[in-house]
Amino acid sequence: MVPDTGPGHGVLVLHSWWGLDAATKSVVERLADAGYTALAPDLLGGVRPDDADAARDALAETDPNATAALVLSSVVALRAHSAAPTAPVAVVGFSMGASWALWLGTRQPDSVDAVVAYYGAQNIDFDALRAPVLGHFAEADPLVTEDELVEMQAHLMLLDKHVEFHRYEGTGHWFAQDTPAGPADEAASALAWERTLMFLAEHAPTHQSWSV
Repeated sequence: MVPDTGPGHGVLVLHSWWGLDAATKSVVERLADAGYTALAPDLLGGVRPDDADAARDALAETDPNATAALVLSSVVALRAHSAAPTAPVAVVGFSMGASWALWLGTRQPDSVDAVVAYYGAQNIDFDALRAPVLGHFAEADPLVTEDELVEMQAHLMLLDKHVEFHRYEGTGHWFAQDTPAGPADEAASALAWERTLMFLAEHAPTHQSWSV
């Protein structure tokens, strides 16, 4: 989606295992309102699971190589519609999409200038990563364990990467989205979004000032 004011800095939005749902489309729209050119590829091929078991099954049926190729090609498509077609893009990912966002920033460091990860982790070697990372995580989350989060943060910090992680008291996984698992936590979601826009404004500024 291109802002009404014209192309802005590109932001790739990578959805969770709930598919390309209304919550993801809302993120794209809000980024466009903030002056960014935003794109959300459909990583599940049109599947919209209606419960966690169906989502887990849908994810298991995907081909990781095909998903990786789609993520990479989406960067190219996004750049073509952004203000600077040769410039890097920012990536905002949710859960599964956050894992892909961290992978993309590491796999193509020259193509990514900021990574925002909502309740998603990775255990890859982050040595090649250049983009700063903002992470939003729940207080209690069975899908991202404390050990996984601590290990990832320690790994990034040992490599002297720019890392900014936030924990949101009283929240669980999906706190920033309305999903079949339940509604978003309004206060935590609003704070995370404010921090996201501030982070993007600093590390991936677009042609107009952002607003919450």
